[in-house]
Amino acid sequence: MISFDTGKTGAALTAAKAEGRAALIGFMHVGYPDVPTSLNALRAMARTCDVVEIGLPYSDPVMDGAVIQRTGTTALARGVRTKDAFAAAEAVTEAGGRAVVMTYWNLVERYGVDRFARDFANAGGCGLITPDLTPDEAGAWMEASDEHGLDRIFLVAPSSTDERIASTVDACRGWVYATAVMGVTGAREQSSTAAPELVRRIRALRPDVPIGIGLGVSGGKQAREIAQFADGVIVGSALVRTLIAAEDAGDPSNLSGLQKVLDDLAAGCRG
Repeated sequence: MISFDTGKTGAALTAAKAEGRAALIGFMHVGYPDVPTSLNALRAMARTCDVVEIGLPYSDPVMDGAVIQRTGTTALARGVRTKDAFAAAEAVTEAGGRAVVMTYWNLVERYGVDRFARDFANAGGCGLITPDLTPDEAGAWMEASDEHGLDRIFLVAPSSTDERIASTVDACRGWVYATAVMGVTGAREQSSTAAPELVRRIRALRPDVPIGIGLGVSGGKQAREIAQFADGVIVGSALVRTLIAAEDAGDPSNLSGLQKVLDDLAAGCRG
């Protein structure tokens, strides 16, 4: 069996594991509450997270829960554009972080697959997470990611067959994104009971692949639970919610709430 290629971002998960902890992978939309504030938030995340997911707002976010939908649709209404993802990648990279884009595939196709890969790589970006793109339909992305040295992170779920898990992992570079629950994004009070079994199934097929667990993590306690069996803890809504709270309080540039949640999650990842 060919060894798994951990690329630019999987190496961060592997390094965290060597330190006896799980990697922290944080999500934030570019453009909310505005582009400059979101870039500051992403910089703060780069200083705490091992990998930063830059969310690219989309007009039909069917996989997103209410919190992430709100920031995405607001960012679009306020004028965010695809090119702002490149400014976000530069901000994360300059702050010492590793940036990936989390995006619906239509946005990349509309921009131009090779053009997007080129511009994102030139901005310091490391790869893409493509939740609505399966490896079977990713020929253009496979070529572009190889050409520009980008990681490609596909998703598996509790409903995935062993055959689908194996083929998806084989198509990945960096790490594999394991969705711990079925349904849309959103912080939950309890971790998914399906997560340990999904990780076990992945490891039985490919023991060398770094695994990030996403959907539902709300704080350090859950991060600590996931850190016991996964290589990366993915958090989105719990971070995004802090920016919503700051804007609702009339102080949209205040990132103290974001940093507090980041610190709690980082402590949880250390176990």
